[in-house]
Amino acid sequence: FSFRKLWAFTGPGFLMSIAYLDPGNIESDLQSGAVAGFKLLWVLMLATTIGLLLQRLAARLGVVTGLHLAEVCNRQYQKVPRIILWLMVELAIIGSDMQEVIGSAIAINLLSVGKIPLWGGVIITIADTFVFLFLDKYGLRKLEAFFGFLITIMALTFGYEYITVKPNQEKLLKGLFIPYCQNCGTSQLEQAVGIVGAVIMPHNMYLHSALVKSRQVNRANKREVREANKYFFIESCIALFVSFIINIFVVTVFAEAFFEKTNADVNSVCVNASSPHSSLFPNNNQTLEVDIYKGGVVLGCYFGPAALYIWAIGILAAGQSSTMTGTYSGQFVMEGFLNLRWSRFARVLLTRSIAITPTLFVAIFQDVEHLTGMNDFLNVLMSLQLPFALIPVLTFTSLPSVMNDFANGLFWKIGGGLLILLICSINMYFVVTYVVSLNHMALYVGASILSVIYLSFVAYLV
Repeated sequence: FSFRKLWAFTGPGFLMSIAYLDPGNIESDLQSGAVAGFKLLWVLMLATTIGLLLQRLAARLGVVTGLHLAEVCNRQYQKVPRIILWLMVELAIIGSDMQEVIGSAIAINLLSVGKIPLWGGVIITIADTFVFLFLDKYGLRKLEAFFGFLITIMALTFGYEYITVKPNQEKLLKGLFIPYCQNCGTSQLEQAVGIVGAVIMPHNMYLHSALVKSRQVNRANKREVREANKYFFIESCIALFVSFIINIFVVTVFAEAFFEKTNADVNSVCVNASSPHSSLFPNNNQTLEVDIYKGGVVLGCYFGPAALYIWAIGILAAGQSSTMTGTYSGQFVMEGFLNLRWSRFARVLLTRSIAITPTLFVAIFQDVEHLTGMNDFLNVLMSLQLPFALIPVLTFTSLPSVMNDFANGLFWKIGGGLLILLICSINMYFVVTYVVSLNHMALYVGASILSVIYLSFVAYLV
């Protein structure tokens, strides 16, 4: 083992880990803490571990073949399924981009004390993407360092909230290491499913398999390939451990401070603190429901304005860092599936325009409740896309014709298959629950027809 070699391979895993810290994840974390307290921490740890194992497969594919997942899909699938697969992955990337736009717009609104409206924040996020394109010209290593800086900001800001709130350490450890959920009902179960859906991102498999190609590896030398696989896996472990700790900060802050709180409890505290946002919480005995906007407000009411602004800086860093990973994913996916080589500028312009248009309309004509409510729909959308990354990555890493001596053994084939079945089942439950909550017969019929088409394509991939 050599620390110098580990440093040489460090970068792709941290870029990949940003998907575990996007605004959709942060919202899932804080809702988990507010709804279930410390009881679902073990689900977060399990989801992160499963994510790590799947990222390992994606990285191995890139290292061994010298091709990323989209390129392998291009070579292995017929034209029609290949185009359908590309469209599904693009949907996931656009959905993720929308969450980043929402998170950044909310953070800008909080930081400006409401002076910059939500639609203004959405428009500002157009400009920030081109800042990253400017940075990208200076090389991948510089960009990796900048993302390391953004992850550090998230660790410091959410760590500050953790130190301020001082969560109960005994409950934290119990929630992490004892799989239980005493007195849990439907809302807690849905939250557990939501954690898995938010943590494991489909486009992240495509991204990671491409990022590892940035390091020179002699693929004719098995020892070098084995060594690269080892160091990339160690780096991924470190990167996902850091993201896991940041996610724990968020869950435990809201578990300690806001679990089983009512709207009336928060309303009285906000009124006493002379918060301009106290009207967000009606004076009733319903259980408090939070999102990334209300989360910042209640932290400000309970722990002072500094807690609100530091929270907003953390959310802004989460939104900004996720933006470029979506851009990279989109570029690799388009190049791999379609052999289309666009400039990053054109690529960003397309996806950001598609992501911003519906978000901007909601921000202009609706309120923050509807904007944050879009995150639930987007988590459902990305849950639906998961099989279109997980099935190909397990399939190709199991084929000796693709991986040669590095093909998955029987343990990985069976274990990986069961993991994917579990994740897809959990996410289908999440989707069914979401559709049922819409409470409209026409939507039920439409969802049923789409489900048959969707499951038929998943069966084809299997």
